[in-house]
Amino acid sequence: MSKIDFAALLCSRLCHDLVSPVGAITNGIEILEDEHDADMREQVVDLLKKSAVQTSNKLQFFRLAFGAGGGFSAQLDLKEAEKALLSFVEGARVNLTWQTDVYQAPKAAVKVLLNLSLVGAETLIRGGDMTVTFEVEDDEAIMSMKMVGDKIILQDSIKTALAGDLNEDDLEPRTAPAFLASNIVFGRNGNVSVDDSIDGELTISAKLKINA
Repeated sequence: MSKIDFAALLCSRLCHDLVSPVGAITNGIEILEDEHDADMREQVVDLLKKSAVQTSNKLQFFRLAFGAGGGFSAQLDLKEAEKALLSFVEGARVNLTWQTDVYQAPKAAVKVLLNLSLVGAETLIRGGDMTVTFEVEDDEAIMSMKMVGDKIILQDSIKTALAGDLNEDDLEPRTAPAFLASNIVFGRNGNVSVDDSIDGELTISAKLKINA
């Protein structure tokens, strides 16, 4: 698959996630144009505020997770990544615990961290807890996302993408984040593992060379 085709898949994924909040803003504005009831207008304005915040949160997350400004060698603040992920899962019934003593990491490692966190959060169909850990040992970035919830579903296609075995012809917007993460990891002499042996729990782990 060409880089342009894959970029198009990521754009499709981004647009899919933005359609709902942006659509709510558009609908809200249309209602305000014809609505004169004060209480109703107040409710619509509240909806507009929430939708605008949601749109902003998603854009900030995708900028870090999908964007390439500064190149993959650039260092990113882990606090910025934590803030973006917290904002992204806000309202999704995902309780995030962020555990790391690392302050900065190469953009490539942060992209893997955020894309795997995106994959993990979406497995919590009914909400639940997600614990994200990140550490650096010698020349390796080591991370894990542990999900605990009543209903956890990791689709086979995404699991295959994480393993690096997904045929490029089968790529879809929903599998693009897993594909992106695994390609960065394997391109840096790393590996990705999935542990779903315990009912109600799922752990996605990865390690990659920082200076590969």
